[in-house]
Amino acid sequence: MRKVSCAILAGGKGSRLGDDKALLDVEGVPLIETIVMGLREISGDVMVVGTHLSRFKFLKVRLVEDIVPDLGALGGICSALKVAKHRHVVVVACDMPFINMNLVRYLVLLSTGYDVVMPYVGEEAEPLHAVYSKACLAAVQDSIEAGERRIVSFLPRVRVRDVREDEIQILDPEFASFFNVNTREDLDRMKALLVERPRE
Repeated sequence: MRKVSCAILAGGKGSRLGDDKALLDVEGVPLIETIVMGLREISGDVMVVGTHLSRFKFLKVRLVEDIVPDLGALGGICSALKVAKHRHVVVVACDMPFINMNLVRYLVLLSTGYDVVMPYVGEEAEPLHAVYSKACLAAVQDSIEAGERRIVSFLPRVRVRDVREDEIQILDPEFASFFNVNTREDLDRMKALLVERPRE
């Protein structure tokens, strides 16, 4: 397993949910803490990236303020790449309760020779469950300077390894890794899934 940094993006306001998504209770533990615990299995460099980060001091990880606020996830990725201790960075969102660490390890193993390892579910990219290298930084900055906010906007300018469903389902047959909590309905679904299946 190559050395890798990990970044949890916590810049979203959770406005549709009405609560701070990162601090939602998951079986007695804040959601973001469950993600941190998983990522610590593969990295000694785990960071939370976003704004107003004092609420995460209890996590005992690096807290990285967005270099330029209000740029969304693309800005968070830029901030993470600039300060990461290792060449490759696993980037995940703060509201993904079922991250499968075996799948994350697989994505990292695929990163040799690539700048981005990008999972796809159907034709939809999953950029907040992906691996990025510092070689992306110039392309990311160019996209930001051009006014782009879509993460995928810079992909044509870097080396990308697509990871399609047939590979993903070997390790995560339910594609639960990509489930995130944006609405009250998602929150109810998360609670139901926690009862139905053990968390990874």
